[in-house]
Amino acid sequence: MKSSEILFNELKQEILNCRRCREKFGFEPHPVVMGNSNSRIIHISQAPSQNVYNTLKPWNDASGNRLRNEWYHISDEVFYNPDNFFFTSIAHCYPGKSSNGGDRLPPKICAKTWLVREIEAVNNKIFILVGSKAADFFFPNKDFTSLVFKDHVINGKSAYVLPHPSPLNIKWFKDNPDFLNVRVKEIETKVHEVLEMID
Repeated sequence: MKSSEILFNELKQEILNCRRCREKFGFEPHPVVMGNSNSRIIHISQAPSQNVYNTLKPWNDASGNRLRNEWYHISDEVFYNPDNFFFTSIAHCYPGKSSNGGDRLPPKICAKTWLVREIEAVNNKIFILVGSKAADFFFPNKDFTSLVFKDHVINGKSAYVLPHPSPLNIKWFKDNPDFLNVRVKEIETKVHEVLEMID
């Protein structure tokens, strides 16, 4: 019988080898996933950005800088330590640009194929969902803003919802000032507690 670590590593390699959306995208997909079977935090976003696609490093963009430096207040070393974070997405690959200039929506088949298996394979302590698409996968048809300001449970573990930290997400932050004034500090405290950074 295979150990849980071997099964996890096999699953991770399956994801990294996946190319099923090649024809849909019109370019070579590059799945991005990082972490190990005991990462403390499962961190789920919508899909990698183009810069993440180019570097294969999660959150290696302006949104990631804001997330690490302004919201979590942790170093790159802590953020990218696989014992701390397991980074995955609703769609594991950058989906390309849509006709309106934004990124395409993540293919639904990706989360159905991989994400459910991933969250079962990682022995995490909490979940963090970033953006409305990630939140909707777990809490369909719920008001996104309400989800941000409440604590949740996924698979018996605490879960928190964040708005996307993109510099383009200006209106949401303007409409919801209590996020930056109050809520993000509460989530930062949870992150530090899980990472055992609290004195």
